[in-house]
Amino acid sequence: MKLFYRHFGSGKPVIIMHGLFGLSDNWVTHAKRLSEHFSVFVPDLRNHGQSPHSSVFNYQAMADDLMEFIDDHDLDHPVIVGHSMGGKVAMEFALEYPLIPEKLVVIDISPVKYPERNAHFDILNAMRLVDFDVIHSRNDVSELLKPRIPDESTRLFVMKNLYRKTKDRFAWRLELNAVYDNMDRIFEGVESEDTFNKSTLFIKGALSNYILDEHWPLILKLFPSARLITIPGAGHWVHSDAPEELYTALSDFLT
Repeated sequence: MKLFYRHFGSGKPVIIMHGLFGLSDNWVTHAKRLSEHFSVFVPDLRNHGQSPHSSVFNYQAMADDLMEFIDDHDLDHPVIVGHSMGGKVAMEFALEYPLIPEKLVVIDISPVKYPERNAHFDILNAMRLVDFDVIHSRNDVSELLKPRIPDESTRLFVMKNLYRKTKDRFAWRLELNAVYDNMDRIFEGVESEDTFNKSTLFIKGALSNYILDEHWPLILKLFPSARLITIPGAGHWVHSDAPEELYTALSDFLT
C-alpha cells in the first residue's frame, strides 16, 4: 500500500508513526524540529489520514506497508519511531526485519495484549453517529460528539480527522468501519521468537498506564537493549502533553 506522508529536512532518515485515531499532522511540530538534523518522514498509516483504506487492518499489514515505504524511498537503516498503535507497528517491524532499523523508539505502548478499552469504542460510536447529510459545520460536529467524548482535548484530537470533502460536505478521514471491525486486532500483543538487539528506547508518560512494571520481562525478552524514560506530567499523548520533554528525549537518543 502506498502511504501518504509528509517529509522534512535531510540527513539520516527517521520515520515517525502516529497512533490510533491519529494522522501525520499530529507529529508535524516534532518532525520539523528534528528535521534540523534528520530527514524525517511522517506517514499516515492505512485507514488513517490521507492513506488508502482497506478492510485488512492489523500489525502485520501495517509492518508490510512500512517495508514498502522504506523500499519506495530507498531509506538506508532508518530510525523507527512509533506512538501507541504506531509503536506496535514499529515493534512488529523491528522484530520481522531486525537488520533494517538503526534504532527503535516506542512511545507509551508495550508489546503486551491489552484488554479492550471502552473509551476507544465510545470514540468510534460517536464518530459513526455523525450524519454528514445534516451536519454542515465543525461546531455542529463538536456538539454532537460532546456527550460521548466529554474531554475537550480528546474531542479536538478526534476532530483533526474531519475534512471538507466538497464545498458543502464534511467527512471523516478515518475509515471507521475497518477500524471498528478490526479493533480486537489493535489490542493484540506483539509476538515473536526473534529479538531486536539494537538500541531501543521506550518512553512512558508518567500519568499513563500503557507501560507497566510487569511488562518489562516481555519487553526485555524481545528488545534486550531497551531502556526506559518516564516523562513527568504526561499522559498517553506524550507529544502533546509534554512536547519539550519528548523532543529532548528523542533528540538525545537520536544523536
